[in-house]
Amino acid sequence: METLVRIAEALGRFSARYVPSAFAIAVLLSLFTLGLAVGWTETPAPAVLDAWGAGFWELLGFSMQMALVMFSGYLLALTRPVRALLEWLAARAQGPRSAVVLMAAVSMGLAYVNWGLSLVASAMLVRFVARRRPDVDYRLLVACAYFGLGATWHAGLSASAPLLVATPGHFLEKQLGVIPIDRTLFSPFNLGLTLAVVGGLTLLAWALHPRPERTVRVDPALLEQFRDFEPPARPAERSPALWLDHAPWLNAVFGGLGLVWFARLLWLHGGYRALNLNAVNFLFLTLAVLLHTTPARLLKASEEAASVLHGIVLQFPLYAGIYGIFKATGLTERIGQLFVSLSTARTFPAIVYLYSGVVNYFVPSGGSKWAIEAPYLLEAARTLGVAPEKVVLAYAWGDMATDLIQPFWALPLLAVARLEFKDILGFLLVAFLLYLPLVTLAFLVWG
Repeated sequence: METLVRIAEALGRFSARYVPSAFAIAVLLSLFTLGLAVGWTETPAPAVLDAWGAGFWELLGFSMQMALVMFSGYLLALTRPVRALLEWLAARAQGPRSAVVLMAAVSMGLAYVNWGLSLVASAMLVRFVARRRPDVDYRLLVACAYFGLGATWHAGLSASAPLLVATPGHFLEKQLGVIPIDRTLFSPFNLGLTLAVVGGLTLLAWALHPRPERTVRVDPALLEQFRDFEPPARPAERSPALWLDHAPWLNAVFGGLGLVWFARLLWLHGGYRALNLNAVNFLFLTLAVLLHTTPARLLKASEEAASVLHGIVLQFPLYAGIYGIFKATGLTERIGQLFVSLSTARTFPAIVYLYSGVVNYFVPSGGSKWAIEAPYLLEAARTLGVAPEKVVLAYAWGDMATDLIQPFWALPLLAVARLEFKDILGFLLVAFLLYLPLVTLAFLVWG
């Protein structure tokens, strides 16, 4: 146990000295991808540059969705009922080790249900646990809040690739047919592997917490920033405009209509299967409007919620540019062909898992990347005689594996926690180095 802590601390010191900011990582990855496309594909350098520049706007809709995930979730966390729930959860932590175990379990459990929910709720819970347990190692606490995005989301109920191939009319239906989720998400292999990973990482969170004398505690000045939200006072002046801004009926009507729409969505489209990023954002925003009770309170909370969006606005376009290069130059096919050439029928699922993790580090977008990779991966699987559901699951697990060491999805969490990615990378690297061989071995055995 102490050895793991020392390894994590050594990796943390290395990260603090040599790993730059998340923005610098995005720029370096952009330059590396540009060079790789020029040197390894037949695309002329000017065309690669054009693909990069045009790609900046490929994920605008997704970037806005992510901004709303963070914004609406933050708004919701500032309401009295949600704050009370988070306080109750934080109170379950009876010591620093139980605090990180709680955070890891909540993060992975929520990510299994819905990755957007985990991203927001885990980020908010960090603040409440840190306030209640200032003796916890704050770096490890934030790292554990990120476990769900790297360990369970693409094996759960919001998994992009498995849900897509289970949907009638999907873009690969003629080649693949429809693969129901009882052959992917609810297969014994996927459920068993998920339980093993959740149990392993939860135990690792407990083992990684340093001794009290080595613990890095949350900055007291930062705790001051985590103070409770104070709603605006009702002004003494009377006017129709002020009456509307401080009256609860507008929020109540809006919230009621939103809940009716959301209930109809679930009723008409298969319950939880209707949940996607837009649906979650709509629900969060509706509940935030309803629970903040008045327009004036909602608007003041919005000012605070908007303060955590800078990382998304600044850095997501850079990753969209990398995505544009992969999409337009054939770079993904080149990498895929290399991995496939090294495969046999037995090793192919494990190779797809590793390959998907490599590409995910450069293009961290599970659904969009599947559209690029799926045709030739499935064709290779057919040639090798590998069942398509194995390819889907191997892709899904690989797609989230390198999220643990990639700052893209951590940006909203880091904005709320007020940390840099390099502050938590040491702990995440230990988790990744244990998690990667475990899942690779599972796919080798399954293959």
